[in-house]
Amino acid sequence: MRAIERFPNLVTMFFARAKEKGDAPFLWRKTQGTWQLLSWAEVARQVAAMAAGLKAEGLKPGDPVMLVSENRPEFCIADLAIMAAGCITVPTYTTNTTRDHQHILTDSGARAVIVSTAKLATTLMPAVLRSQVSLVIPMEPIRGAQGNYTCRLWSDLIAAHPADVDACALAQTAVRSDQACIIYTSGTGGAPRGVMQHHGAILANVEGAGQVVLEDFGWGDEVFLSFLPLSHAYEHSGGQFLPMLLGGQIYYAEGLEKLASNIEEARPTIMVVVPRLFEVLRTRIIKSIEKQGKFPTYLLNQALRIAAKEQQGKSSIVDLPMKALLARTLIPKIRARFGGRMKALVSGGAPLNPDVGLFFEAMGLMLLQGYGQTEAGPVISCNRPAAGIAMDTVGPPLDGVEVKIAEDGEILVRGELVMHGYWRNPAETEKVLKDGWLHTGDIGEIDGRGRIRITDRKKDLIVNDKGDNVSPQKVEGMLTLQPEIGQAMVYGDRRPHLVGLLVPDSEWTMEWAAANGRPIKGITDDPTYLAALRAAVDRVNDDLSVIERVRRFILADEPFAIENEELTPSMKIRRHVIRKRYQDRLDALYKG
Repeated sequence: MRAIERFPNLVTMFFARAKEKGDAPFLWRKTQGTWQLLSWAEVARQVAAMAAGLKAEGLKPGDPVMLVSENRPEFCIADLAIMAAGCITVPTYTTNTTRDHQHILTDSGARAVIVSTAKLATTLMPAVLRSQVSLVIPMEPIRGAQGNYTCRLWSDLIAAHPADVDACALAQTAVRSDQACIIYTSGTGGAPRGVMQHHGAILANVEGAGQVVLEDFGWGDEVFLSFLPLSHAYEHSGGQFLPMLLGGQIYYAEGLEKLASNIEEARPTIMVVVPRLFEVLRTRIIKSIEKQGKFPTYLLNQALRIAAKEQQGKSSIVDLPMKALLARTLIPKIRARFGGRMKALVSGGAPLNPDVGLFFEAMGLMLLQGYGQTEAGPVISCNRPAAGIAMDTVGPPLDGVEVKIAEDGEILVRGELVMHGYWRNPAETEKVLKDGWLHTGDIGEIDGRGRIRITDRKKDLIVNDKGDNVSPQKVEGMLTLQPEIGQAMVYGDRRPHLVGLLVPDSEWTMEWAAANGRPIKGITDDPTYLAALRAAVDRVNDDLSVIERVRRFILADEPFAIENEELTPSMKIRRHVIRKRYQDRLDALYKG
């Protein structure tokens, strides 16, 4: 069995794999309806050329370089080239506003910017004009590129600096403790902070994750579908550098609206996804099965029943005939939707509702919930078959990661994966790094098999007027599993009970309106419509304790979204933004 290698830095790891893989396919993008590939050798050539170009333009080791790009092969090439030139990558979200870009440019002190499209440049360039940036490299031509900086087109810079790949590989001197990138946390509250990730932090992550793949699934020709933003630490490590370590292939998804078809076409073996997407996929699959009639719905219910029993260690020989039937009928159809060769779907970035995990297990898909944060590379732990999968845990820590529980229940983490601190922010660094331990801000426990169980965010806990602690994420997760409810936020700090802010599911709303002969316009004021939502809330309340029940609710004006700053790019709700918008209406629920 092949062993997981250790490398001194990320660039050396890439060049080692490129030399080994040669003309084998590495990166795939869809152009005009056809998947186009770049081989390992071609990517290595472009990385070496771009690194030479960056040096020729005057960038020095340690200079931060901002990277603004959607998921595409050039993101990977730029990221590696920046590091190969001895510089520090500053990946940022494509959804950032000019104000967001201004903050990151000012805070990071970026000397150069690489931007992918003219559209993204429209919000970026006003911030660049007010910054210290001296070099702008657009991947595609941009208009109005005049300013107190040099502009070099991506293709021109590569063409002007043909480089010796072997020489570039040999010139890499970075060690594991050297800084690789600054990843700005999307932040559920306040301005983003720059997390200093060193080469060793990301390498420790991919080595630990690679060990999980090797031991539980064997070393094969892995295929990844890159969907989450590469500026997010989870995709950056798990969706870019893990495939690199494994010598795998990366397909770049075209977006959420084409994700289902991209999965069927790319036929990935591993996908890293956030829980919100799993919730959406679960809802769509259930609806499609229910529309097929009573027998498929019966099979679905039987699959869920058997999976629940097996999770509790109560599998029975009586269920064998039904399992055989499911293996011939329902499960192959669902697996085909995921390409037919999926080894594991890995969930991270936010807590996963156990019922969602159980659903995918029942459908014959291995779902592994991971846990981590940007400050830890970002992966701290992951469920794995060898340790026994429990959907209410996030598995044992990766190899080389120490975890302990503080007296107040906070999860503390130590190891090479932990960041060196927040960029130019010693005050915030001191709050979370104490005696070598990262204070995660998460509350949890460790079970008898060494698996971590997250119970809540330390700062997200709701404390009612009687001093009882309530986990909002638990209640919100249960609400959004109802077909009527798309999104939810509960509220009730220092209050006698919880109230809720709901975003009704749009598809359910359309179906309800059609079935009840109601127009969509003004439907949120329809008493019968509100009663249907009330019934969904009551179903959830039946499974909650008295202090967790949602007594009253209001409807949001619009869905929580990245664009209105009510969701982070990893689809976590930004409570402080939502509370500020709806504060008066939520408070009014406690009157009368």
